[in-house]
Amino acid sequence: MIPGRKAKHDGIESEVTVEADKVTLGGTLALPDKAAGIVLFAHGSGSSRHSPRNRYVAQVLQSKGVGTLLFDLLTSEEESIDQYNAVLRFDIPFLAKRLVGATEWILRRPDTKTLKVGYFGASTGAAAALVAAAELPDTIAVVVSRGGRPDLAEDALASVRAPTLLIVGGDDVPVIAMNQGALAKLRCSEKKLVIVPGATHLFEEPGTLEEVARLAAEWFAQHLTPAVQARIQASTRD
Repeated sequence: MIPGRKAKHDGIESEVTVEADKVTLGGTLALPDKAAGIVLFAHGSGSSRHSPRNRYVAQVLQSKGVGTLLFDLLTSEEESIDQYNAVLRFDIPFLAKRLVGATEWILRRPDTKTLKVGYFGASTGAAAALVAAAELPDTIAVVVSRGGRPDLAEDALASVRAPTLLIVGGDDVPVIAMNQGALAKLRCSEKKLVIVPGATHLFEEPGTLEEVARLAAEWFAQHLTPAVQARIQASTRD
């Protein structure tokens, strides 16, 4: 079940066209006032920037003063092809290249180029986020995975330098094992696996997605900037 409430923030939200990897991709950019960091979302298999779960997490981050970019990893034509053969959604190097391109686009924009950048990946998008983080070690400050397949990042895991949080549902048994194996291969200075009790792969159970959002917000606050950390603490006291 996806929470019904919508977290609010003071700032600007707009539909944008992301230029990445020589294509244009639809996106939603939200920038709270005085945002000190921005999180790019890499969605999972067969999903898009309209994923209600990722949008909920994004709204929570926005309410804490963190900017977000939800964008489509595939063009409309590519989505049509992928719906037929489901090949592109598992092409991790391809998806990671798109994420790198979107990151470079963010860093070219006047309103976001000074922000620290983090990644939030779900399912196969988590693997793409880790591969992209390994390719941009001096740019990506933090990574969070929700129900992810970090095992698909393979050899890139050892090159990830960004602090990485892996969140898995307690009833998502096969994916737990995959995340445990990936955690052992990560060589970043800070890494953590959190298992949410009673949650399945999509975190549809009451309270589980809220827990994902809380864990993610804390991890991003800890590793983006002190300004975000202070904002999180202030909102918690309110």
